[in-house]
Amino acid sequence: MTSNNLFELVFQDAFLLVANKPAGLLAVPGRGEDKQDCLAARLQQTFPDALVVHRLDMATSGLMVFARGIAMQRRLSQMFREREVGKRYVAVVSGGLEQAAGEISLPLICDWPNRPRQKIDHALGKPSLTRYRLLGTESDVSRIELEPVTGRSHQLRVHMAAIGHPILGDALYGDATSAPRLLLHACSLNFRHPASGEFLDFASAAPF
Repeated sequence: MTSNNLFELVFQDAFLLVANKPAGLLAVPGRGEDKQDCLAARLQQTFPDALVVHRLDMATSGLMVFARGIAMQRRLSQMFREREVGKRYVAVVSGGLEQAAGEISLPLICDWPNRPRQKIDHALGKPSLTRYRLLGTESDVSRIELEPVTGRSHQLRVHMAAIGHPILGDALYGDATSAPRLLLHACSLNFRHPASGEFLDFASAAPF
């Protein structure tokens, strides 16, 4: 899947947007003229007030929420900080998991000489917690559901690699040749609408 793939607009109202990002498309602009095409920029062509609230890695597909206007961006950002937003991912990882469910609590920090890589650092890393649940196993790979309780950069990818089950197709923390893309997809997003209080629950099936 490449950045030529069109995104899907899942929800829109006067306050926020929810979009399904394809793998291979940046979520936000990068450094340099060649990295300006991204989901945020594409949305802003139709919704000039669309503002970024959270991010997905370029290689990750799935659901993202965008605020409409500064006030809503502040509120939604606060909701993410205070963990009022439920997020779930589906991934396919190498090997069979010993436990059907568990938690990974390993502190993360940027690996500065090797940016954008992140690394586990028990002295300086920020507390990071991931919950996982086995969905199924086939030959030597496992399909799992992941819940990032904290939202560190590359958290799911580093945590799964750290316990010996890298996500397939992960060029940074695993084997890029193990799959045609990173097999990580943001499949579920739920929260109370910041304006109406209505409970919103969005789902997107993994395209792998």
